This record gives sequence, structure tokens and C-alpha cells, in this order.
Amino acid sequence: MTSSNGKSPRGILVVDLGAQYSQLIARRVREANVWSEIAPPHEALARAKKMNLGGVILSGGPASVYAEGAPEVPAELLELGVPVLGICYGLQWMARELGGHVEPSDHREFGRTSIDVRRSSDVLEGIDGHTVVWMSHGDKVTKLPDGFVTYASSESCEHAAVGDPARGYYGVQFHPEVSHTVRGREVIGNFVWRACDLPGDWRPESIVEREVSKIRAQVGDTGEVVMGLSGGVDSSVAAVIAHKAIGERLHCIFVDNGLLRKGEREVVESTFGRHFHMDLTVVDATDDFLGKLKGVTDPERKRKIIGHEFVEVFRREATRFENAHFLGQGTLYPDVIESVAAHGGNTAVIKSHHNVGGLPEDLEMDLVEPLRELFKDEVRVIGRHLGLDAAIVERQPFPGPGLAVRCLGEVTAERLAVLREADHIVTSEIENAGLHEGLWQYFAVLLPVKSVGVMGDARTYEEACAIRVVQSEDAMTADWVSLPHELVGKISNRIINEVRGINRVVLDVSSKPPATIEWE
Repeated sequence: MTSSNGKSPRGILVVDLGAQYSQLIARRVREANVWSEIAPPHEALARAKKMNLGGVILSGGPASVYAEGAPEVPAELLELGVPVLGICYGLQWMARELGGHVEPSDHREFGRTSIDVRRSSDVLEGIDGHTVVWMSHGDKVTKLPDGFVTYASSESCEHAAVGDPARGYYGVQFHPEVSHTVRGREVIGNFVWRACDLPGDWRPESIVEREVSKIRAQVGDTGEVVMGLSGGVDSSVAAVIAHKAIGERLHCIFVDNGLLRKGEREVVESTFGRHFHMDLTVVDATDDFLGKLKGVTDPERKRKIIGHEFVEVFRREATRFENAHFLGQGTLYPDVIESVAAHGGNTAVIKSHHNVGGLPEDLEMDLVEPLRELFKDEVRVIGRHLGLDAAIVERQPFPGPGLAVRCLGEVTAERLAVLREADHIVTSEIENAGLHEGLWQYFAVLLPVKSVGVMGDARTYEEACAIRVVQSEDAMTADWVSLPHELVGKISNRIINEVRGINRVVLDVSSKPPATIEWE
């Protein structure tokens, strides 16, 4: 993104030192209406010098600063004349680099912890007395560098928040980016607004200008993009951005793979073919996908097969366009961070996503991914800004592999038909009750578990269906939601009475972590 004067916006560089939540830090900065970028340690200095730098945040990480192979940050980052905030490992690295000491803690702190604020100023401005934070550390700073003072302490950690305001150095041993830290947003807001003196004038809508320019530069004057359109908010927003960038040189491909929700195809054809007047091709590839999935039960194999088949369809369709050397996707950051160590840190791979881990190595198309650095809530804001209908912008997230990852066990046309009807009952009843607002996802899962039942005085032996309802801000963490007893009963009765093949309904009451939102 560039501002009206041609320069990139003043923003914060987040240095990823191996934390699962580095992008969450960047997201909190953006929530404070300040631009943010992420870089691994080995790219941090070059990125800092390239961007219009207003401050630096050093993330947490799983390593110990004194351990062999621990992430090292270029010391020059502390000499760029901008404020620096170290979080957890970032604090420990900064303290050691500036002459302090870091040692293993006798009492490790994990989870919610109460801290006593001694100095309600700078990054802790407006926060006094006791507050609850989220700790996750086995080491701690035992001696502060010269010039530093303590802002807050916990029972086991004397230097829970520290700073050297004269030089603009600050550090917190807790994690202000996670929702469990009660005043965490204020800590980050204080850093970017007070310490860095940034104006807070960035809005998610601004990403459109940046991404339109990037696509035009990437594709050129004659290049064409084949965009995989699913009808969900991610691919829809990505398609509208690409359409703004290159117009009729965008060719949207909607693949009916037989793994869709009820009515999905009709919504896409109506919205994009008729309303936005995009070049839209609907490809019925149900037989191809289900044929490749026959006999497959392993979740990772399902995802890989579906991802590969999607690309093959797009690649075949792209041959109709002479200059279609680009594949557009609605990839979001949560897709990336669960699939790969996106920024070079020591982040663990949770599961592959069809548009991240499933792409073949011989892909002869360059990827166009305008949403790759964004979270779902930012994408929804952009979608509203672009004029997308609320029915699409507010849709609950739907996984790229579709119902295949909610149809546990073998994926067949018959089982998908059962799941599709059960899922429609779950979603329609929740929405008719007006309880969908504030929910992240609500859907049905078909389990490859048969149980004995009795219907009409006759014995049944059929599969079970699970109801999954969760609330989340960003899909990185999620809590299950308790629906009213009467509504659960109504959903269960309808599924068992109306959907042949299911005789038992159960509730999923697992949070993320330790579970994931999807079952596969």
C-alpha cells in the first residue's frame, strides 16, 4: 500500500521469532489502525530499512536465548531510531543484547497470571493496580540493562514489564496479543500511539489500493488470471479485487466438485455472473473428485487430492486463455500459518490447506493471492467496502476441501447427500432462531460410527452426526458455544426424522486448542 504522497504508510515491523501468534501481533497493531508487516529475523533489517518504519515489535518464541540455535535478531534493529517492544522471547533477547541477564526461572509461568502495575505510564498508560495477563515462559530477565526500570511484576517474575523510555525500549514478559491478556490491546495501542507516535490512520479498506496495484504490476498489461471461486467470502473478495485490477482479463472458475453445501452453486452463479458481470465458468467435476477420493479415509490425503484436483481443473480451463499464466486464490493467513512456517520461524505445521500445501511442484502458473496476509475479519471489512452482498460477506467460513473434511471416513456421493441435508438443517435452524450473529462457524459432521437405534418399533443401525458450533475472532483459537436446549432438541429431531442414514446426534464441546475447528 502507498499513501497519497507515494510513500508507504508509517508502520510497525513485527519480527517473527518462532511464535505461533506473530500474525496475531500484527493483527492487533492493525486493530489500532496502524499498518504492520512481518519478517523473519534474517530479513528483518532489510525490511525495516525498506518500509516507512515507525517501530519494531520482537515476537515471542519457544526457544531460550542462551540455547544453541536460538533465533538471533540483527542488533542494528535497536539502532534505527524507532521504539522497540520485546514480547516474551523478544524481551529476553533485547535485555541480554543490551547488557542484562536472562536465566531459567525456578517457577515457570503458563496461563493466566496476575501482575501488579507499579508504573502506569508509557506502554502501561491507563493500566494500574492488578490486571490479568497471559504468561508462557520458562526463562526470565534477572538483571535489567542500564537505563531500564520495572513497570510491573508478578509473583514469580519481578520484571513482567520493563522499559527505557529515554531510548524507546520496552518489554513485556506476557503476551498482550492474545485475548486472555485483559488489557493487552491497550498495551499494544499505547506502544504504537504513544511510544511510536503513529497517527492510527490505516484502515483495512486501504489494502484494496495496495493489492490492486500489486496485481497490475504482477500480471502486466496482457496477462490473464484464472481465479478459483468458491462463493465464500475469501475467494469472493479476492475475485472482486482482481476484477478491479484487470477487469475482463480475470476468468473466474467455479468448480462444482460435489463437496458443496446445499444451494452453493446457485448463489455463485447469481452473484458473480449476473451481479458483478464477471467472466464465470461453472465446471461440473463431481465425478472426477469423488473418483479420486474413492476409498480414501486419511484427512491429509483427502486435502492433498482435492487441492491437486482443483489445480488440475484450473490448469485445464486456463488453456482456453492464451495469457492465463496466473492462478488467483483467496488464501488467508490462518491457512498459511497452519500449513507452513510462514515467516521462517519455528512454528509447527498443524494441517495442510488445499490452497497452500496441496499445490503441485510443477505448477506452471504464478499465484495471485491478495488476501494472504489478512485475517477473516479484515476481509469482511474489505468485502463491505467493495459492495459485496451481506449474504456473502457475513457467511460463515467454509473449508476449501468442502464437505470432504466433515464427512469422516470414505467420501461417497451417498454419504455426502446425507451430510448435506443434515448440515442444511443445522445452519437454517440456527439462522432462523437469529442466533448466528457472533458465531464463527456452525455445521454438521458425519461420523463413520454406526450405532443401534429404534425407529417405529424397528431396529436401526446407522451413522451418527455431530453438531459443531464455535465462537472465534480469527480461527487461531475458538470456544464451543452452548445453544438453547430447545433448539438443540429441534435440530436433533429434524435430522433423525428427515435425514435417512442418521439415527444419533451428538454435540462437539471441544475448544481450539486442543481440538481444531474442523474435524479433519
